[in-house]
Amino acid sequence: MFFLRGKASKKGKPPGIVNGKLAKCSRKPNAVCSEYISDTSHYIEPIDVSKVNMGQHFYKVIQAIEANGGEIVTKNDHYVAAIFTSTIFKFVDDVEARLDKEEGVIHLRSASREGYSDLGVNAKRIAAIKASYA
Repeated sequence: MFFLRGKASKKGKPPGIVNGKLAKCSRKPNAVCSEYISDTSHYIEPIDVSKVNMGQHFYKVIQAIEANGGEIVTKNDHYVAAIFTSTIFKFVDDVEARLDKEEGVIHLRSASREGYSDLGVNAKRIAAIKASYA
């Protein structure tokens, strides 16, 4: 069953920008996102880039995503989407980053395409990306 769900997860794609922001997380506990502070069960802190060269630091986040195993599927000056594939069952998770120049932050989102719980994998992945970025 896990192999079938892993295969099914390959058919999706990152949700992209929705109304100028990263997509909201579903009600399932298998995602994190920094765009919606009121969604306390999924909220993580964005990366503050208000006092630095934003473009350069957005590039550093892209490098951190790749260094942690992400495969970039979409990239432009203010948005990047990557996929992460688990080793055993080949589940695909989406990681997205959006440079918000007005707020001076880089918003991050990591979400599983399949399943209900991720056992904290997406939160740990974002923490690893932030640690690699620093």
